[in-house]
Amino acid sequence: MDSLIKLIQTPGTQDWSTRCARAFDELYSAKGGRYPERAQKAATPRVAEFKGDSGVPFGALIHPSNPNSGPYSGMSFVVFPVAEAPCLLGLVVGTQGLSPDEAILARPGHARKVSAICAWLNHHHGKGKLTAWAKRDPVRTDLDVPENIVREFDPYGAIFERYGKELYGIFAPSGDADATADATKAFLDLMFSERKQFPLKSAEGDAEDIRTSYFAHLMPDVHESEVATLLEERRYVIIEGPPGTGKTRMALRLLRDYYGGRGASMQFHPNTTYESFVGGLAPVQSPDGLGFRFAPQTGELMHAAEEALKDPLQPYLLHVDEINRADLSKILGEAIFLLEPQADELRVVNLAYDFRPPFGRRLSLPRNLHLLGTMNSADRSIAIVDVAVRRRFAFVKLWPQISVVVQHGGPRMLRAFKELMTIFVEYAADEAFPLAPGHSYFLEPDDKQAARLLKVHLAPLLEEYLSQGYVATFSDAIRAYLQWLDTLD
Repeated sequence: MDSLIKLIQTPGTQDWSTRCARAFDELYSAKGGRYPERAQKAATPRVAEFKGDSGVPFGALIHPSNPNSGPYSGMSFVVFPVAEAPCLLGLVVGTQGLSPDEAILARPGHARKVSAICAWLNHHHGKGKLTAWAKRDPVRTDLDVPENIVREFDPYGAIFERYGKELYGIFAPSGDADATADATKAFLDLMFSERKQFPLKSAEGDAEDIRTSYFAHLMPDVHESEVATLLEERRYVIIEGPPGTGKTRMALRLLRDYYGGRGASMQFHPNTTYESFVGGLAPVQSPDGLGFRFAPQTGELMHAAEEALKDPLQPYLLHVDEINRADLSKILGEAIFLLEPQADELRVVNLAYDFRPPFGRRLSLPRNLHLLGTMNSADRSIAIVDVAVRRRFAFVKLWPQISVVVQHGGPRMLRAFKELMTIFVEYAADEAFPLAPGHSYFLEPDDKQAARLLKVHLAPLLEEYLSQGYVATFSDAIRAYLQWLDTLD
């Protein structure tokens, strides 16, 4: 591996074919490499050293079914040398098409992992600059590398011009050899693992560390302190995520720990109205006690604003649980105008009725009032808000976290969690991926009790996903998982 990393770091094409062939040869165990000898049967080296303007030189590991020369097809790991910069590293679809790796390239999990690797490299090694890029869909060989990416990676223009449609994951090295090592190992480990070849035992720890690092960008963890900071900056925030990720629990802990209990919690439902949330006419008992009359009554939002005004120096939180269970745009009405966190001046709307002080017929939201919504991404019975409302909130996604299961679950729960997450990562399309059940379904340490809880809590959720067609594209994998749950005792 050291020879390959050095090759990638070194500008120039002199003696390219010899150096590249040697570096590829040293990837395997006989030369102290990272992969077993049998892995050579899954990736054939191809080195093209073009002279002058006759082509773009490269070194690639390609599918062994390809011919010994000429254009090739399928998934490949490619190193492109240039004269004035380190080599460009890439995952590439051969110019002859997707086969024989069509199933790998078309699987959502492959694109998802390439994107996660690039996100990790940018975050960990980019130092504020883009150092990696991934195409959303590797099979879209009709789409070129975006022009802004071409400009960002200027030394590699000839490569993009020749192979821009085939490149779907790239890394541009800097002077940081550690970054190049991480990118090389991550891309190679992924390519080999897709062909059922894995690093040697001596490299397993390093490979798992890299995999864990980039997987953190598939399902990033969000801490309460980050949401608290976002509320302080943006005032209006929505936490979204699948069931069991702790959205409501986080909101209540924020209310307790960061707001000192200064706030209120309510829940939306399909019958929530403008009158109950903002304010409106409601029946009240007549002064003579002989009947009822209609009078203006404040809703939860107006009441929260009134409470916040009592101590303008202290933040006040209104938590709305299940905020997507009602039509937020309709419920807010003209009050949507007030939800502008970056407004230069305090915004005011006129009300239809005269409410008691401090508002009367004019409503404004004090700057110390924060609004936190929580919404279940699995509940599609009512679509979440329109664009006008969405842009006024900062959205935070909560994902299932294996660290929580490791801490609170037992061996059976940990296995159940890993297997189900693998199914969602590998096979779920983008619209289904956010439905991956949260870690709270997997927190029983006793294996016997775990079997019962998985059957009575998790299985019904997955069965509902199946019946609603949410996981139609990978229903067989979900059904097989349910069959495994049924065998547990």
